[in-house]
Amino acid sequence: MTLTRHITANPRMEDATHDDNWHHWFELYGPKLLLCARQWTRSAADADDVVQEAFVRFWRHQRGLPGEPLALLITSVRRAALDLSRRESRRALREERSENGREDVEPSFIAPVEGEERRAAIEDALGRLPEEQREVLVLKIWGELTFEEIAGQLELSANTAASRYRYALGALRKELNATSCHG
Repeated sequence: MTLTRHITANPRMEDATHDDNWHHWFELYGPKLLLCARQWTRSAADADDVVQEAFVRFWRHQRGLPGEPLALLITSVRRAALDLSRRESRRALREERSENGREDVEPSFIAPVEGEERRAAIEDALGRLPEEQREVLVLKIWGELTFEEIAGQLELSANTAASRYRYALGALRKELNATSCHG
């Protein structure tokens, strides 16, 4: 006796983590993902690429994670779109620098903060922070994550994340004030 799996026209998302028929699942949910991707990309072709990259990443590495698979996949699509945007921005910046002969030094900040000296001082101060403080600071400011989200990413408590953030800000403030007094 052979057991066959009945695939309905509208499979439940709960079954997505166990369904080996990814083609069928992608056909059903791909259009939703594409609509989401179009909100975060510049063109339909970029949206297609982002959805494909996110879906492959999800199917290979994330489909066994707890939670609603479609929500996880939409998050993956958003991250892939942001990654694409960052890559394109960096490429455009490199090309512009190359055309202007300023290719040698690449600052951490895309736009100058308060002039070149201030930007350099901030970069130096960031580089001297302990890694765990720098990591929390970057996730909070540039990643725009909450302390709860940072705690989840770094596998520590939200209070520890908040403490590291406060220590990092204090160390930066102290160092930048010392730099401005001497400069």
